[in-house]
Amino acid sequence: MPATRTLPTAEAVDLIGLTRELAEKELAPRVGDAEAEERFPREVFRTLGRAGLLSLPYPEEHGGGGQPYEIYLQVLEEIAAVWSSVAVGVSVHALSCYGLATFGTAEQKREWLPRMLGGDLLGAYCLSEAHAGSDPGALRTRAVRDGDDYVLNGAKAWTTHAGHADFYTVMARTSDDGSHGISCFLVPADTPGVSADPPERKMGLTGSATATVRLTDVRVPAGRRLGAEGQGLAIALASLDCGRLGIAAVAVGLAQGALDHAVNYARERETFGRAIIDHQGLAFVLADMAAAVQSARATTLAAARLKDQGLPFGSEASIAKLVATDNAMKVTTDAVQVLGGYGYTRDFPVERYMREAKVMQIFEGTNQIQRLIIGRALKQHDRGTLRVRNGEN
Repeated sequence: MPATRTLPTAEAVDLIGLTRELAEKELAPRVGDAEAEERFPREVFRTLGRAGLLSLPYPEEHGGGGQPYEIYLQVLEEIAAVWSSVAVGVSVHALSCYGLATFGTAEQKREWLPRMLGGDLLGAYCLSEAHAGSDPGALRTRAVRDGDDYVLNGAKAWTTHAGHADFYTVMARTSDDGSHGISCFLVPADTPGVSADPPERKMGLTGSATATVRLTDVRVPAGRRLGAEGQGLAIALASLDCGRLGIAAVAVGLAQGALDHAVNYARERETFGRAIIDHQGLAFVLADMAAAVQSARATTLAAARLKDQGLPFGSEASIAKLVATDNAMKVTTDAVQVLGGYGYTRDFPVERYMREAKVMQIFEGTNQIQRLIIGRALKQHDRGTLRVRNGEN
């Protein structure tokens, strides 16, 4: 059963209704085959783009939806409850637009952002490298200035949409000044020298293409640098705060989908003359699953409201990502248990949900990294900020 939501506007209610309808009619009939065949559903992203769901958190003046993160994340949830690979893709696309939307010049935004947010283009985010996953400051991809251009060389690992994206937001080193020597570039996918390796063979999210992007003498005009030289890591880290909220919402939606399947099965399956949901032992498992989903949702939306109010939210985003993804792993594991032997077969989607939940604890910064971020924030903890919601201090 879908999540119960309290939404701030009639427009938000309509948006969630549209998302549920698209998920039911466009996503649900495709998800099983696409995941089994490890096929990237590019046409689904075009459908979502035409519906305006790829651009929700960005300004209307540039073709975005102008929605607060509180609403955008609930849209991600609704998609993830049906198809996590697609929900992750929507989050990654939003992440790939962040550098331009937030740090680009007015001219850069006017030139590129409307097309990126229009629904026809799909983005990818290139930060991680094979030797620099949790330590982005150690990246080695180079961007060397050559007249009015930069020439990029290197390889970016674990890139979602690699080989299918229309543009890549790439972090590359422009100097040897450690974390201050990284810059950000917007690279069209058809630029000569850009290529993608075959997709990784993953345990889950098999409908999402993940591969290494290779940059070989890729010439990019200096006008495609976002922000100043050396500002790239700051852009990347700010992007990741938003991306962590996106993945938290995807994890909540994934857990909601697993809970829904488990409850429906428990209502229909009978043992000893009654539905298994009527057995206290199993009812308690389902109750714990529901509590985990609700608490993860509340934590994620609380962090989103801080962002929407313009308040610091980095630590809260890490908490949301940690809580939501750990809870998703527990909920999906319990969903398999509820279905018993059937849960371990591919005749039911809960085994897929369980495989998909695992990576949620890994990408956008492992949950061990989230604990480091949270711990560091606690060292600097003050009394916090009091503010009337949607008002002034």
